[in-house]
Amino acid sequence: MKILPTRAASVSRQGLCTALLVASLTTAAVGASPPHNAGGTGDPSPGTDDPQRHPHGVPNLSLPDLRPKRPAPTGSPGSTVDPTGGTADIPATALAAYKNAESLAAKLYPGCHIPWQLIAGIGKVESDHGMMGGGLNTDGSTLRPILGPRLTGGQFELVKDTDGGRWDGDKEYDRAVGPTQFIPSTWESFGADGNGDGVKDPNNIFDATAGTARYLCSGGKDLSDKGDLDKAILSYNNSREYVNAVTAWMHAYQSGDVGSTPDTLPGAPTGGGGTPTPGSSTPAPSTSPTPGSHEPSHTGGNSGGSGNSGGSNGSGNTGNSGKPSGGKTTPPSKPDNPGKPGGDHGGDKPAPSAPVSRLDRIGDQKLEATAGESFDRQLRVRALDSAGKPAPAGTRVRFEVIGLDTAARFADGTRTAIVTPGKDGTATAPKLLAGDKPGTFTVRASVEGRDGSKIAPVDFAATVKAAPAPHADTLVRVGDGDLKAAPQGRFTDKIQIKATDGDKPVADTALTATLLAADGKTAAVDGPFFKDKDGKPLRTLALPRTGKDGVVTLPDLFTDAKTGSYTLRLTTEDGVTLTLKLTVEQAAPQK
Repeated sequence: MKILPTRAASVSRQGLCTALLVASLTTAAVGASPPHNAGGTGDPSPGTDDPQRHPHGVPNLSLPDLRPKRPAPTGSPGSTVDPTGGTADIPATALAAYKNAESLAAKLYPGCHIPWQLIAGIGKVESDHGMMGGGLNTDGSTLRPILGPRLTGGQFELVKDTDGGRWDGDKEYDRAVGPTQFIPSTWESFGADGNGDGVKDPNNIFDATAGTARYLCSGGKDLSDKGDLDKAILSYNNSREYVNAVTAWMHAYQSGDVGSTPDTLPGAPTGGGGTPTPGSSTPAPSTSPTPGSHEPSHTGGNSGGSGNSGGSNGSGNTGNSGKPSGGKTTPPSKPDNPGKPGGDHGGDKPAPSAPVSRLDRIGDQKLEATAGESFDRQLRVRALDSAGKPAPAGTRVRFEVIGLDTAARFADGTRTAIVTPGKDGTATAPKLLAGDKPGTFTVRASVEGRDGSKIAPVDFAATVKAAPAPHADTLVRVGDGDLKAAPQGRFTDKIQIKATDGDKPVADTALTATLLAADGKTAAVDGPFFKDKDGKPLRTLALPRTGKDGVVTLPDLFTDAKTGSYTLRLTTEDGVTLTLKLTVEQAAPQK
């Protein structure tokens, strides 16, 4: 990742202890390294083209101050330590999310051995544990969305929009999202539901940290191994400075001297203020500094528990609120409007009234399809108000494919679809493709918006059956030309047979080759023959199975002293047959 000078310069402002720590960080790992143990099955490692590893923002690379903390002053509210005496403090909700992610990973990826302190190091460097969004609500959502710069190329990676603006509010380019700064396309592959609410929301720190653990553990990594740890962090951000900063914070948290701080910056509003509902397709605009801001504000080299990270100062004010990372000037947030219920927090428009009281399923709960095909019916629900009338305009229904072990997707290739009901309140999901992986999964329909969590979702149980094994209906010879040989010799042309189903090759087809007399019916007792392992003649032979291209090559076919015409018959287990004419004759004398 390209690092701005203001970030790199902060390293020089650390004390002697920090300098000594940096020297040991290049290959630092989680404690002593036991023998390497593969992390077990799970997601494949992200490819080198995954945008998550390329420049997508400017993380805070300030290192922890290793000076001992001072006890909190008597009667000091909130923190258990003096926030000015050390930097290894974590907001209470963030700390709970990190430990929850470690617990989930221990069950899902037991060979990964990921410590919560590593996830906390990512959270610290990427968003100061969510403080760059003003803080956290107790449900894990950020007070304001945390968005990286628009990925338009140049200083950062070029990533055109992949989520329709659902998570980052940008339908032209992607932006890193949430407390652990996931690229939307990467979140689509590695997102997780960390709080068990059925929604994978990168703006919620419980989901974000669970997704971070899943991403770091992918590819069967064992993070107690130094090499795997290094690869995991580099895959999150391909920068040695980034690895050094993350591992420095990890070791600081592993020291055991970790305090709990309040979830919000001093003076920050709580209970919403523009927080998007989990799964909201359009995050509220943020007036907080975002990762990658071009003019980060620093008051020193220490980005500790006081919230001084990435341009946010300890008082809750932002160092560059007028210039978000995209470089465009945005108006300051408006004060609460007493004329509107709940006010107008941070310039957000109040959510439209949506008196939806229930969702009703239309059609059967269960649906089935064969792998590689699409489901024969589209899922439908009806959104109704308390009087049983269709939901009003502005209602949105979210359909989501739930299940890690399914390749099912909607027709546009995504796992989620947002649908506006018609006048009768009916919302119809797009066509659902079964994918190529047999198994079961759930499609959940839920109401989007602030009140959506109060309405029971509707679940559809989906089953993908394995596609029947293809069977060849045709055998053809590969190549042409007469098959001729001289006595006491062999056929010099290799004989290849292709099994097809229509025009598609069929692999793993078993064939039997039989040599017959010229009439194609009588078993041959002389003429062409195969050889067994001892070199003895064989005139009936089970051939190797066809390869992926549907082709099998016959072994050498020899001749004895007899001349004449013969027949080679190829037959599948299903009785599909191909016959070829063989001729054994003396070569014409050369003139």
